[in-house]
Amino acid sequence: MSATPEAGPTKRGGRGARERILKASVELFARDGIHATGIAKVTEVAHVSTRTLYQHFPSKEALVSAYLERLESDPNGPAEIETVLTRDDLEPRDRLIALFATPAGDAVAGPVLRGCPFHNTAVEAAGGMADAAAFVERHKRELIANLIATADAAGAENPEALGRQLAVLFEGARALATSVNDAHPFEDARELALKLIDDAVGGMSSG
Repeated sequence: MSATPEAGPTKRGGRGARERILKASVELFARDGIHATGIAKVTEVAHVSTRTLYQHFPSKEALVSAYLERLESDPNGPAEIETVLTRDDLEPRDRLIALFATPAGDAVAGPVLRGCPFHNTAVEAAGGMADAAAFVERHKRELIANLIATADAAGAENPEALGRQLAVLFEGARALATSVNDAHPFEDARELALKLIDDAVGGMSSG
């Protein structure tokens, strides 16, 4: 897609343009939503021309796919909580419980809880961004697989059932917290998760 570069002192390409575009996308897409964020806003925040953006990302969908890849690979990003399942300094049972920690707040959006950026992307895709939807599906299936593996390592009698049930609780808590802009659903989900884990693994101390 061709476009005419926009003039102005705040518009520039050069080295680091791609990284600035990605950083701007992470900030804007996670906070304001994908559809609500136009290319013009991304270029403004990234300090690049429209032409430069399209040189790095040929379409908005390509930019969204790169945005999702960045979210997934950033250990300090919005998906950080999910990495608790791979921590080797916690026992498997404690990893399952730690997943349900109440978030302290949204570093990107401030007082507004935006929930899971992958889920939000799937909702916004709504059949219109096939690559993004496939990325989210793969990510969520991997989360379920990690939960099942962790439940198995924790000694659950039926790790697949426990893993899938915890996935429903975790995803449901994030979705409801976003809808009501309140972190209390995480507290409720944690209580239910503890009961499920105790029933499946036993009420061992979590340290």
